[in-house]
Amino acid sequence: MGYKILIADDEPEIRDLLRLYLENEQYTVIEAADGRAALSLFRKENPDLCVLDIMMPEMDGYNVLKEMRKESNVPVIILSAKDADSEKILGLNLGADDYLSKPFNPLEAVARVNSNIRRFYSLGANEVKREVIKVRDLTLDPESCILKKGDTTIELTSVEYKIMELFMTHPGKVFTKQQIYEHGWGDEYIIADNNIMVCISKLRSKLDDDQSAYIKTLRGLGYRLEG
Repeated sequence: MGYKILIADDEPEIRDLLRLYLENEQYTVIEAADGRAALSLFRKENPDLCVLDIMMPEMDGYNVLKEMRKESNVPVIILSAKDADSEKILGLNLGADDYLSKPFNPLEAVARVNSNIRRFYSLGANEVKREVIKVRDLTLDPESCILKKGDTTIELTSVEYKIMELFMTHPGKVFTKQQIYEHGWGDEYIIADNNIMVCISKLRSKLDDDQSAYIKTLRGLGYRLEG
C-alpha cells in the first residue's frame, strides 16, 4: 500500500503485535515508546496515520495529539486501556479520528487503520475534477479538501471534512445520526451518539461563535446545514 504508520505505545508487546499485522498488510511501521519520541518521529518521518496510546511516559497521548493537530490533519487512532466514554470523548474532542479500547482484536485494529487510510486519502482521488461547493460564506474544495469561511481556512479532521462535505452537498437537508456516522466514519452505525455529538459540537465551534449559526439540531430527527 505504501503508507507509513506511526505506532506510539510504551508496551513493546502492543507495538510488536500491531507491527506484525500491519506489515502483513504491506504498511511501513515506525515505532515510539514514549510521547516525546512519538512527536519527534512524527515531525521527522511524516507518517500517513498515527496510532497513539493515551498513557505514555514523557508526554501522554492527549498532549501529543494536541501538538500534532497544530501541524497536521493526519488520521489519528487513539488507544486507551480504559473503556470510559469520557476518555473517548476527550480524544475525539482533541481531534482524534477513531479509537480502540485495550485489549483489542488486532484484526479490528487493522480494519480501522484501513478504513481511516481509505477515507482520508481517497478524498480528491477521483479522476474527474469535482467542483468547489459554496453555501453562504462557506467554500469547500473537494480537490484540496480545504474548507474556508470567507478568506479564512478552517482546519478539519478527516471525519469533520466528510461530514461538512455531506452537509454542504445537500444544504437544508436533514441527516439522521446513522447517515452522518456512516458517511463520516465509514463504518456501520452502532450506538455512537457521543461521537456524533462531539464532532458536531467541534464543527459548530470552528464555524462560528454562535453554535446554531450554521448547523441546526432537529430533535428526534437529526441535523442540517442552513443554506
